[in-house]
Amino acid sequence: MNKSFDFYFDFISPYAFIAHNKIKKIEKEYMFKINYQPILLGGLHNLHEIKAPAFIPSKAKFMIRDCKMVAEKNKINFKFNSYFPIKSLNLMRGVFVAAEDGIKDLYIDKIFNAVWGDGLNMNDEVVIEKVLKNIDINPKTFLLRVQSQNIKDQLRSKTNDAYKKGIFGAPTFIVKDKIFWGQDRLQYAIAEAVK
Repeated sequence: MNKSFDFYFDFISPYAFIAHNKIKKIEKEYMFKINYQPILLGGLHNLHEIKAPAFIPSKAKFMIRDCKMVAEKNKINFKFNSYFPIKSLNLMRGVFVAAEDGIKDLYIDKIFNAVWGDGLNMNDEVVIEKVLKNIDINPKTFLLRVQSQNIKDQLRSKTNDAYKKGIFGAPTFIVKDKIFWGQDRLQYAIAEAVK
């Protein structure tokens, strides 16, 4: 079976982390290729003029409990990051840098785990530098490259493209032009892909 579909994500989303972990298992089991599409979730919310659930106290409280429950049921090592919200702009730009270097999958996995598996303070440049060094990325070069106009434009373009497609949150899956929003819709996306 040679099926594929798109996964729109931002490291800031704990639900995207859960989806990422499910995807790793699903790709092996179903022989899928799921295409990771990096977006800036805050930018997407701004385009839609919506407020993220994390910034609405009652929803934020529920989200913490819900993420822990879903992760536990799926046997995913998860720690709600006490430094949340994480400023993900440079981390998301880094996906394009990693893609240029041929280590996109490794980078995505390590950054997701740093934020939601290990609960590291990825708002702290010293912590970010340590994580980057552990995946053989030169932190100084990396931080210069994420500031390049080309890299900035790529992330902006992906986010604008997601907005134009009607995507409003992360994780989102697009299969045959159909939108499936939320980690709990991954199975529906798979069902659509195998039709």
